[in-house]
Amino acid sequence: MTIRNWVKFFFKALLIGGAVTGILGIFIRWNDIFSKPVANGEWGEVLAAFVWLVIIGLTMSIISQLCFFAYLTVHQIGMNIFRTLRLWNWVQVLIIVVVILDLIVFRFGPNAETSGQVWLYGILLAVLLVTAFTTAYFKAKWTNKETFISALFFMIVITTVEWLPALMVDAGNIDSWVTLLLFPFLAVNAYQLLVLPKYNEQSDVDRQKLEERRAARKAAAQASPKK
Repeated sequence: MTIRNWVKFFFKALLIGGAVTGILGIFIRWNDIFSKPVANGEWGEVLAAFVWLVIIGLTMSIISQLCFFAYLTVHQIGMNIFRTLRLWNWVQVLIIVVVILDLIVFRFGPNAETSGQVWLYGILLAVLLVTAFTTAYFKAKWTNKETFISALFFMIVITTVEWLPALMVDAGNIDSWVTLLLFPFLAVNAYQLLVLPKYNEQSDVDRQKLEERRAARKAAAQASPKK
């Protein structure tokens, strides 16, 4: 990917993380940080809270992008170790199953003390899985079917790794934070998986055009009469 296209890729992912967190944060954290300032007409406080959520979303987006490029390295290492894509896919499927079980038994289980929390964590798990399968489906459809397992692995395992600090925090309003932080990770990760080929293709086109311009300038210089 060229620097120009990487900058576009980076800032668009950044905006997605900030926008998702800011907008959903209004609804998810309404009772925590918005309801009182709105009731009192403290619009400066409301704006400050919204900007704060956007900044958190920008931070989550940066984390997602770092994890994405780290996964590309891990994926290549896995291919080199296991030699064949089929074997590496089976390993990824096994890790996916382990991560899902870990989420249910060790993350959601201890925190789900009420029926409302059981429903909340069940819905969050469903959102994670549905988004992951949907993204993997379109990734496979738009590129090739062999990318399905790798995309599923990234959307489930890597998103969970990014999400894990929120799941491990023992603090007040933890449910709202766990809920809120899932969505920017999912949105940015899905965006990165689905649009990366577009930016790679555009980078190839840009390099080709650059080579053509260089060749044209070189030919023009050679054709011009020497004084």
